Amino acid sequence: MTTETAKAELQSILQAACEQIHYFEELGVELIEPSNLPVVQQQPVATPTKREPVPASAAARNPLPLTKPPAVALRPPTQSPSVSVPTSALFEYLTKAPEKRTQSSETFEDIHHEIGNCTLCELCERRTNVVHTEGNRQARLMFIGEAPGADEDAQSRPFVGRAGQLLTKIIEAIGLKREEVLIGNVNRCRPPGNRPPTAEEAAICKPFLLREIASAQPEVIVVLGNTAMRNLLDVKEGITRLRGNFLDYKGIKVMPTFHPAYLLRDPSKKRETWEDLKKVRAHLDNTDKLNRD
Repeated sequence: MTTETAKAELQSILQAACEQIHYFEELGVELIEPSNLPVVQQQPVATPTKREPVPASAAARNPLPLTKPPAVALRPPTQSPSVSVPTSALFEYLTKAPEKRTQSSETFEDIHHEIGNCTLCELCERRTNVVHTEGNRQARLMFIGEAPGADEDAQSRPFVGRAGQLLTKIIEAIGLKREEVLIGNVNRCRPPGNRPPTAEEAAICKPFLLREIASAQPEVIVVLGNTAMRNLLDVKEGITRLRGNFLDYKGIKVMPTFHPAYLLRDPSKKRETWEDLKKVRAHLDNTDKLNRD
C-alpha cells in the first residue's frame, strides 16, 4: 500500500468516526459503552496534570483502532457535567429473567404466504409493495413502527428512508447491528400521504404482526410512536406519558419511545429516546448475566 493510499484510507476512516461521534452528541450520548469488543492491552500511563499535544508524526505511526473503538466519553455542546445513573435505576424494571409464552410453530414464511397480495383493506389500492417484517427471526430485540413510507413502499423493506437511517444509527448506538434485530410495522401497506393508518386498517393488519411476535418470541419490543404503542398494548395514553417505562405484552417487555420520524422533526427528543434505549440495553445485558449465573 502506498503512502498516499494509506493516507486517503486513514482520512476516510477519521471522517466516518467524526460523523458518528457528531451523531452521538446530537442524540445526547455521554458515554458509549463497548459491547463485546476485544480488550486492547495498553501499558499503564501516569495521569498527567496537563494534556500535551501529540505530534502528528507519532499519531501517524500509531493509529488508533478506529473500527472498534474503546469507550469514548462525550459531552453535549453545552458542556454540562456528566450525570451518573445509579445501577439500581437502570435495572428497576427487572427482577428476574423474563418468562416467555409457548412459541408458535408457525413460521414467517407461513404468515407472509397467507398475506400474499393482500386486498383486505383500501390501502392495497395505492401501494406498490407489501412491506413485511425483516431481520433476525431469533432476535432478542424487535422494533415496531406504524406503517411504511414512500421509500419503504418502493423497496418493500421497513425503515429504509430518512427515519429508517436514523433508526439504524440508534440500533448501532446500543451496540447492535440492524441485521441482529427484527424491524416491522403495524401496517404493511403505505397509507396515502404517509398519514397514520386508521383504526380499521390497523385492526385488519395487526393480527399478522401478533403472529410474527408469537413465532419469533423476542425478549424486548420497542414500540415507536403512538400508533404502534396503542395497537400493540391497547392503551389510550400517549407516548409522551408512557415512554421510558417498561410495559408488558404477554410476558414480553415493551419499551415505548418516540418514532424516528418525530425525532427528525424535533431533534430535542433524541436525548429522551437515548435514555429509553439505554434501559433496553441494560435489560438485555442484565438478562445475559442472570442466564450465565
